[in-house]
Amino acid sequence: MRRLSTFLATAALAVASTIAAGAPAQAAACSGYVGLTFDDGPSNAHTPAILNALRQNGLRATMFNEGQYAAAYPAQVRAQTSAGMWVGNHSYTHPHLTQQSQAQVDSEISRTQQAISAAGGGTPRLFRPPYGETNATVQSVEAKYGLRQVIWDVDSGDWNNASVSAIVAANARLTNGQVILMHEWPANTLSAIPQIARTLASRGLCAGMISPQTGRAVAPG
Repeated sequence: MRRLSTFLATAALAVASTIAAGAPAQAAACSGYVGLTFDDGPSNAHTPAILNALRQNGLRATMFNEGQYAAAYPAQVRAQTSAGMWVGNHSYTHPHLTQQSQAQVDSEISRTQQAISAAGGGTPRLFRPPYGETNATVQSVEAKYGLRQVIWDVDSGDWNNASVSAIVAANARLTNGQVILMHEWPANTLSAIPQIARTLASRGLCAGMISPQTGRAVAPG
């Protein structure tokens, strides 16, 4: 009986020590939030690997999907939301919207809203114009559909063959509330995710959601 009491006391002490040691780290885990964004999905070729890497490294992100791909790969849209990601609108065919009529812009945005919703991704509240190109016409259509325009504060350059180290360094420049541009398809972006997670953690930054009210990264709601 004495041995059992000693064992239980030792076990309780170990648990208490673990909790005490972990508490300060958890409390100080997030001193700020940044918005990780991935454009141009979804696809069967790249989305599963990106989602797996993000999950494994404790990161959440906003996936700006093209409507044409959401319609073609609805299971991947559902996979994004199931993995805890947020889904945004990135137009239907990725055109230069500033060169289009209001009716064309409306078609690009509305069809994407419908495609993402039909695929199970919810109704997007965030919109990223292709190439970051915007004007009064684009913004008026965004407002019609209740969308917050989200550009970016930092461009990772992954679309231009940036190296893994350059992508990680770009993420290291993020400060509280800022948003970074990345894409689903570059192999170097996928490879950079574990280092991105470590870099953000070392600076007390966590991957947050992008507020539909402000367009800034905030704590997940």
